[in-house]
Amino acid sequence: MRKPRRPDPEVLEIDYRVPTALGSLAWAVALIVLLAMGDGLAPSERWWLWVCATGLVLGVFGYAYIPRLLRKRAEAEERHAARRETGGGPA
Repeated sequence: MRKPRRPDPEVLEIDYRVPTALGSLAWAVALIVLLAMGDGLAPSERWWLWVCATGLVLGVFGYAYIPRLLRKRAEAEERHAARRETGGGPA
């Protein structure tokens, strides 16, 4: 006989900007290190510069986008709660 399923844990809300900033910082450090290597970086390995630059750009975009995303989620939750209270649609 199977054990009954335990309830799901509560969602841990954190400031998502912290790991995004740390990841962006890591990409920036990697880019600086590769640029500091200059001609020591083999021509066949120069694509890593673009990987770091892309990671940095995406990290900065994510850092700027997160507040908007969280605001939109909160607004959607408020609309959903209001709809449930008034009985104006499926819950």
